[in-house]
Amino acid sequence: MRTRHRFKQVDTLEARLAAEAERLREKASLLPPGAARDEILRKARQAETGSQMSEWLRSPGLQPPS
Repeated sequence: MRTRHRFKQVDTLEARLAAEAERLREKASLLPPGAARDEILRKARQAETGSQMSEWLRSPGLQPPS
């Protein structure tokens, strides 16, 4: 049976998503305008939104329903 190689993440999910968004934006800046560039920018926006949502969900202002 194969075993899974597990490891702990060093950075938080928010930091990894923000870094991925930045990497994608840099990659898109090298491409000419077109469908490929638009797709990469869409993925960058998704990663950025995911990072913001995760930060919002972890914020201390949220309280569990009572």
